[in-house]
Amino acid sequence: MPNPSKNLETARRYLKAVEEFATGAALAAFFSPDVVHVQFPNRVVPHGSRCNLPEMVVASGRGKKEFARQRYEIRHEVANGDTVALEVFWEGTLAVPFDTLPAGEAIRAHFAVILEFRGGKIVAQRNYDCYEPW
Repeated sequence: MPNPSKNLETARRYLKAVEEFATGAALAAFFSPDVVHVQFPNRVVPHGSRCNLPEMVVASGRGKKEFARQRYEIRHEVANGDTVALEVFWEGTLAVPFDTLPAGEAIRAHFAVILEFRGGKIVAQRNYDCYEPW
């Protein structure tokens, strides 16, 4: 039986873990082993991406190397059945140069993320990221 309030709390804890650069088992604990993460095309990932749990864990390790810090601010949240939708503001401070930006500069994005749950675990994540100009 769906538990929207529990799923919403898990979604909040998940974003906090990502903000703190969780990797490995700490990150994987939020997901079903068959999770699929889709990132729709944006300035950073122009062709979009689709990845599974092992690929997500590897990507989280890269993020920890690329950013000195990051923060997520949930602006709106909706939970219905086994689906959670979040509107989020994100800011990351670069640890290394990226594109035309030097280390120490911030990148900002506004995004929506749709999380689908099964048995309290995330089974699907879809990101719609909109980066501010730099």
